[in-house]
Amino acid sequence: MSNVQIPSLSDQEMDDGIIQARNSDRKRFPKLLHKQGDEFNKVFNFMMHDSYMQPHLHPGVEKVEHIYLIKGRIAALFFDDTGEIKQCAILETGGTELIVVPAFTWHTYVMLTDYAVTYETMMGVYKPETWKEFAKWAPREDSLKSPDYLALLKREVSKLTL
Repeated sequence: MSNVQIPSLSDQEMDDGIIQARNSDRKRFPKLLHKQGDEFNKVFNFMMHDSYMQPHLHPGVEKVEHIYLIKGRIAALFFDDTGEIKQCAILETGGTELIVVPAFTWHTYVMLTDYAVTYETMMGVYKPETWKEFAKWAPREDSLKSPDYLALLKREVSKLTL
């Protein structure tokens, strides 16, 4: 890992976050560690295997995302402007445990274990209307097509990581 100080999670906080994610509609739960209006955003993300995150980018030169794996195994997928997968990086304990997502880069994550937990940081004051831009070539998270698209992404990860 890098020399970033990752806050610790107690076993109870870990269990609570996983339960919150399991019981949520989006199958993920963010535990925010920053206050509204802070310039430096810090969050633990608890994500279940069936959580679909619509590919997106963060518009703003300061919006470089650092994702540290805490538990589980994740594929980070990077796309071109048409939705073609350009890169797949696997985050796993003992392997790559940190990935940096440049600003203006289309990306999403696919959980490869029952659940995964990450610690993520990014600069910039959070404003929902400017924080991220969703890819128009991918289904919305609430779309009936999103489970099929998530399955397609998982198949692509399997092909790319053989």
